[in-house]
Amino acid sequence: MLLGFISLLLTVCQGMIQEICIPPDWRIHMLPCKRQEVAPAKEHLVATQIIGRIGRRLLSKGATGAETCRQKGKIQLMSLESVHQLHVFIFVLAITHVVFSALTMLLGGAKMHQWKQWEEDAIQKDTAGNGPKKVTLVQNSEFVKENFKGNDKYSRVLSWLHSFFKHFYGSVSKTDYSTMRLGFIMAHCPGNLKFDFHEYMLRVLESDFKVVVGISWYLWVFVVIFLLLNINGWNTYFWIAFLPLILLLAAGTKLEHVIAQLARDVAEKHSALEGDLIVKPSDDHFWFGRPRIVLLLIHFILFQNAFEIAFFFWILTTYGFNSCIMGHVGFIVPRLVIGVIIQLLCSYCTLPLYAVVTQ
Repeated sequence: MLLGFISLLLTVCQGMIQEICIPPDWRIHMLPCKRQEVAPAKEHLVATQIIGRIGRRLLSKGATGAETCRQKGKIQLMSLESVHQLHVFIFVLAITHVVFSALTMLLGGAKMHQWKQWEEDAIQKDTAGNGPKKVTLVQNSEFVKENFKGNDKYSRVLSWLHSFFKHFYGSVSKTDYSTMRLGFIMAHCPGNLKFDFHEYMLRVLESDFKVVVGISWYLWVFVVIFLLLNINGWNTYFWIAFLPLILLLAAGTKLEHVIAQLARDVAEKHSALEGDLIVKPSDDHFWFGRPRIVLLLIHFILFQNAFEIAFFFWILTTYGFNSCIMGHVGFIVPRLVIGVIIQLLCSYCTLPLYAVVTQ
């Protein structure tokens, strides 16, 4: 809806946009490609052909805007053709965002589907465990052994490294799921050990999906900044691809480290427990005590990734693969590979991990 509103706003305000003038020197420095000198007669002919395709009404407005800027000794910030191409880009971005959002939900649901068997095993274990409770040595429990690396400085660095790599090969293990499940039940419904935590996780994923599928105003601020910084020689499109990857690695590592901190809290407070090990989740383990910051990061990561892929297809369909705006092949391939990695890792690992850890 927001994309449609922006497109409508561009249509309504295109007359005012064409009257925005900038110094001629800015055009030379802000072009995404190296400017080629064109003979004045040929430049006028090309401009006439472009404007003619838009229509008489647009021709009148465009000519008025260009003439106004020419009288001031300046040039237009955006021509009629530029506004038209911006409409096309918004359309491509909308399609890409919808496709990537559906892929996010599909991959996240597939990941959580693997937890269904863990849920059934946990319910069966709780149902059968009506006998006397056994004493559990905290240091020997699987959850602590997997996630607690010690209290010294070296062990804490090792814990961060373990959290970083665990995000790739096993974001949520069966032990993690069972422990977080029991901690949630004991905190919210201690009398109902048959609570279907898996079904609850699916509802949580749907709730989180409603957040990450949207396009907020601050995301559009980023788009505007990117378009303004996409200047010839800066390779902005290449370097900006690393931003969501870095943020994704930071968010995933933080979520894994929250699990490690829960294991450390139990190991430091208890040497042995009667019954199963129970963790007590706390918002204090998150940045500034706000778990939602991680969700907003995931929101930005997924939108930025969709934006980059949409920008690639827009250039491909509008200007062609060999255009100067597309850039060198050595920059194109890494961008696409990074985009695929981000989409798979964020949808299949990070978003489901967030749903479990924040409960």
